[in-house]
Amino acid sequence: MTLGRLILACVLVAAWFVLATYAIPLLVGVISRPSAQPGAWVVVERSLLRWCLIEAGLLTLFGSLWFDSLGSGGWWLLFLIVGALATLPRWRLRRSMPLPGIARAVGAGADLARYVVAGAILAGILR
Repeated sequence: MTLGRLILACVLVAAWFVLATYAIPLLVGVISRPSAQPGAWVVVERSLLRWCLIEAGLLTLFGSLWFDSLGSGGWWLLFLIVGALATLPRWRLRRSMPLPGIARAVGAGADLARYVVAGAILAGILR
């Protein structure tokens, strides 16, 4: 594994996480408030974006460990489990937010999809 491939993978996963950071609140907002203005972006704090970059770096290192030493098969299940572990605490804390059940389910599915898509990006570059 070259450093260039790791940096490329990290940059692409970070770009995906930043895109998903803006898209998930927008998606949940449209579902929970159908009368809301379509196409209105939800403001995301700068510190959240910084954490997305850190998360992408750690996930890239984890993916590199998986693809370089442990194996390449079943990567989607591995990243689904990692995504579930990462998103469960967030959705437990959001219980206090008044969201309809469908919006909560869509948000949880979108959070899980973030990790599976990131795993697909890593599988394409690091495998």
